[in-house]
This record gives sequence, structure tokens and C-alpha cells, in this order.
Amino acid sequence: MQSGFRFRLYPTPEQASRLLQWIGCQRFIYNAKVSEDRYFRVFARKSLSHVGQFAPQDQQYSHFITETTPWLREVPSQVLRNGAVRWRQAYSRYWKKLGGRPKIQKRHGTQGVWLTSELFRFEQMAKSEAGEITYRLHVGTRKCPVGVVRYTAHRAHTIPASITLSIDAGHWYVSFTNDDGVPEPSEAETADWLAAFSEDELRARTVGVDRGVVIPFACSNGSQFDLKPVESDRIAKKQAAARRWQRKLARRTKGGANRRKAAQRVNRLRRYEKNVRRDFAHQTSHALVTDTKAHLIVFEALGIQRMTRKPKAKRDAQGRWENNGSRAKAGLNRSILGSAWGTTKVYTEYKARRAGKLVVEVAPHHTSQECAQCGHTHPDNRHSQAGFVCQRCGHTDNADHNAGRNIAQRGVSLVLSGEFKPRQTKRVMRMRKKTVGADCSEFTLGEIAVSRGAGDSAVLRSMNQETPTSTAIGG
Repeated sequence: MQSGFRFRLYPTPEQASRLLQWIGCQRFIYNAKVSEDRYFRVFARKSLSHVGQFAPQDQQYSHFITETTPWLREVPSQVLRNGAVRWRQAYSRYWKKLGGRPKIQKRHGTQGVWLTSELFRFEQMAKSEAGEITYRLHVGTRKCPVGVVRYTAHRAHTIPASITLSIDAGHWYVSFTNDDGVPEPSEAETADWLAAFSEDELRARTVGVDRGVVIPFACSNGSQFDLKPVESDRIAKKQAAARRWQRKLARRTKGGANRRKAAQRVNRLRRYEKNVRRDFAHQTSHALVTDTKAHLIVFEALGIQRMTRKPKAKRDAQGRWENNGSRAKAGLNRSILGSAWGTTKVYTEYKARRAGKLVVEVAPHHTSQECAQCGHTHPDNRHSQAGFVCQRCGHTDNADHNAGRNIAQRGVSLVLSGEFKPRQTKRVMRMRKKTVGADCSEFTLGEIAVSRGAGDSAVLRSMNQETPTSTAIGG
């Protein structure tokens, strides 16, 4: 079972400067591979003289080290190689239809460098009183040492195969994944186990989660989850300060120190909101999964990306622009995105798999208008934001709690009918086998130059039937 770890890192100013140099060089190699691919693809479409010349699908990087880029020699070669490996992995995701083509990485926002086993070492320290083993992190090589970088591990971990050092708004982090060897039950096995219960037994083991704007998460068992008032107040103050400093940033000269300081101030102000919402998503998902009475967790299948689109512009008969409610829609979009609907569901899914529980999605239509007692559906049933009164049987309840009960019942019907089918996910493993690291060549296996067509359709056909044409040599 895969487990992810993310710890705070505390490098010294000298170590931070060296790591920032590594980040910049790895980003340069990645962007150079992106630009090279774009160059070949453009000329393959527009120039007859370049017929037969296609972008190589390899991980070569040595041709980017020239007289104009001597600073690339100041970092370990493995840092540069890993930049080319990351580009190749991004393209693998594109061929698997898991994302778009690799894009140019900007130097703004969260930055990171991927390090393989040649560039770091965990030195085991003495065991603690609780029996947990602590480690000390060494980063660098003999030629380019960084030294011992202090980090805070808030839970026990083992030695990983690779790590990522990142910086976000002035805070450094070390992140990695490990496999603890514990088998993880599949969703199909869990669904078969739940389908063996009767309808009443399964309903008692099911929790329906209604997602709303006023109350982000309302469950069928009566529990509700929302940000604390003090957190909401602090977020509002941080947002106002960030807008104020954003206006100051726009007035300052590009490339100046004051503009850089203003940008750092904006990032620090926004970091609080991001951390609070991530923590809220973790706490909410943890509470849902650790409920001993809940073995089936049901969400609505909401299209959050579609729900938060900008409204289309409108014109009257004379061609003048009309009010399309974009200001009100922008406020609604901020509320939806700030409620952490999608993040909480993703966190709940992977935590439920570890706990041997199941998370399913059901159709969201009329969940707030249907009576959970008699099944009567009518818009007048919900006469206010929080009030629900059935027009047929007179059942009275909180609107969100009633919707949660409907969602739970739909999830029970989905599992018992056998219509639930686990999603077939496509994955591109970063380290499927040890082809990058110590005692390995500079390039991974399968580094070949692949001929591709001009258009996207021809490219997909050629890559689906990928065959080696020439082996990459050198570096």
C-alpha cells in the first residue's frame, strides 16, 4: 500500500541557495526538452525539407550544455538527467491520455527538484522512546555537497527511493512515497462484500454526503463539516491584505527588489488560506472514514469544473453588451472552490481504500427536492435554504440532511443492484523499476528515437505501436 509523506524542511541560507540553483537547472532542461519537441513538431507540419525528421522521444540532455550555458556544469549531472526523465514521464502521461502535452514550467509559484538515490542519503539515528527510528537527511554529492538538511518528521517513515524538495511561498518541504507492503483491498472486492448485506443492514452502514455552499458537507447521519469561524475571519483578512499588496505589486518596477518583496508578501498571505483548506479537507475526510458505523460513503457526482465556468457574454439586438451576472457568478465560483469539495472527495477515496471501505458517486439530480420519507419530488418541497417540507406526506427536515439521506439511499441501490463498476485508472509509475539511480546508466531502458506524424492523430497511432528504431547513445 502506497503512503505519501510531506515534511517541513529547514535548509540554511547557503543550502537554500544551492537547492534553488538545482531547481533552476532541472527546470531549464525540462523546458529545453519542451521547446525541442515543439520545434520538431512545427517543422514536421510546415516544412517539406524536414520530412522524415521527428522529435526524439529520449532523455538526452548533454546537447543543452554548451558555451552559452556553462552554469549547467555547476550542478550534479543527475539533476539534469532527472529533468529529462520528468519530461519523458510527462509525455508518457500524455500518451496514456492522462493530461496534455508537457508545457513550459515557469519560475513563479511552487518550485521543486526531483532527486534520485545518488543525490541524497538518510542516515539512521538512535531509536526514540516510542521505538520509532529517526533519520538525518544528507543531500548532495562529493563534488557538489549540500550537507545535512534539517527536517521535521511528524510520523515514522522508511527510506524512499527518490524524494522531491520543493519551496512554496518561502517554506521548504521534502516529499516522497513508500510502499509499506500491506495489501490494499480493491474496490471490486469491497463492493462484493457490501453487496452481501441486506438493504436495511447496508443502509445502516452507509453515509450520504451532501455538498453545498452554505454548509460544505452535510451527512445523512446528522454530522456537518465547515470551517471554524476564526479560520473564516482570518482568511477574509488575509484575502483583503493580499488584494492590497497585489495592487502595490502592479505599481512597482519589474525586476526590482521591491517588486520581488511584494510578490513574496502576496504569496505568504495566500499560503495561509491554502494550508487551512487543505487541513480542513484532511480532517473532514478523516472523520468520514474513521466513522465505525460507515462502510459505504456516497457523494454526488458533481461536475465542479463545469459548475465554476465563467458565464458567456451576452449582446442585445443592437449589439450592445448586456449584464450576464458575471460578478455574482464569480462570487459563487469562489464559494464553491473554497469549500474544498473535490479535494475532500479525493482524500476520502484513498483513505477509504486503505480502511477497506468504499466510496461511490450517484446522480445528483433532485436530491434536494425529493422527500427521503415517501420519495415525492417537487420544487416546492424545499421552501427555503435550510427548510424542507414534503407537500405529500408533510415530512419536515433540514434540507441538507434530507438530501444526504437521499444520496445514501441511491448509493445503497447502486451497490445492491450490481451496477457499480470500479473506474479503470491509467497510471504512469515514476519508478516502476529501478532504471534511474545508483548503479544504473545515464539513460533509462527504452530510450529510443521514435518517428511520429505531424498531427495529433498520427502521433497517437505511431506511439500506440511504438517500436525501437535507434538506441540513444551518449549523454
